[in-house]
Amino acid sequence: MRRLFPVTDETAAQDFGGAEEGGSGAAGADAHVNREWTLAELAAAYAYPAPEPGAPRPWLRANMVSSLDGAAQHEGHSQPISSAADMRIFGTLRALADVVVVGAETVRQEGYRPARARAEFAGARTAAGQGPAPAIAVVTASLELDFSLPLFTSPLVPTLVLTGAAAAPERVAAAEKAGARVVVAGEGMGVEPARAVRALAELGHTRLLTEGGPRLLGQLIAAEVLDELCLTVSPTLTAGDAQRIAGGPSVAVPRRFGLVSLLEEDGFLFGRYRRS
Repeated sequence: MRRLFPVTDETAAQDFGGAEEGGSGAAGADAHVNREWTLAELAAAYAYPAPEPGAPRPWLRANMVSSLDGAAQHEGHSQPISSAADMRIFGTLRALADVVVVGAETVRQEGYRPARARAEFAGARTAAGQGPAPAIAVVTASLELDFSLPLFTSPLVPTLVLTGAAAAPERVAAAEKAGARVVVAGEGMGVEPARAVRALAELGHTRLLTEGGPRLLGQLIAAEVLDELCLTVSPTLTAGDAQRIAGGPSVAVPRRFGLVSLLEEDGFLFGRYRRS
């Protein structure tokens, strides 16, 4: 893993040439280090912003992977365009989060399971006042989910179901019977992104992570509640008609995000961007 382009509040950004030539400071020192980073190093690199005094503000980051030609998946799954380093970062981002927000279709397609406890992060999570693993929060209007799956029957912490006030009562009852906690985050059938973020924060979940899918991410972008994007650019070409990482209607004015850091391993680029 190489750090190509670190940007912090304390140091100015260096260009690619300076880093590759072993420029001054930490960036230059790291430029030629090609090794597997420890989980502690990854956790430090991807740490959430320090909470401000008073009531902590929720911070929503997304973690997505894209091929060089813009595909967010291949034949319905993200695994074919991922890598071992991508999965290390995936696991680290989960270990830092209070809750993982995911769309119902992604739960169905990817066969989502409960987040697991990681011994490597146990001490840090305890120190941060977090449980053993993040909760999974499924965004769904219809609640057409298989509540017999381990995601609902055997999570370390109860799975959350985010839905609208007009959701079918029998499906709400089925979710609750399976052990899920139903959270109303919309007046109609669907979920309102800003209200969902507020509802999760009211439950004490301020370090938010979403893993999509594209339709959910598009809704979060359109509602202007996304603070950060962690994007893996996979050195693959897929062609086909796969979705991009975000779908749905376009925003009126493109939102500019600033580059925070850029890491590289085996041709995969791991970018971290924050809303400007």
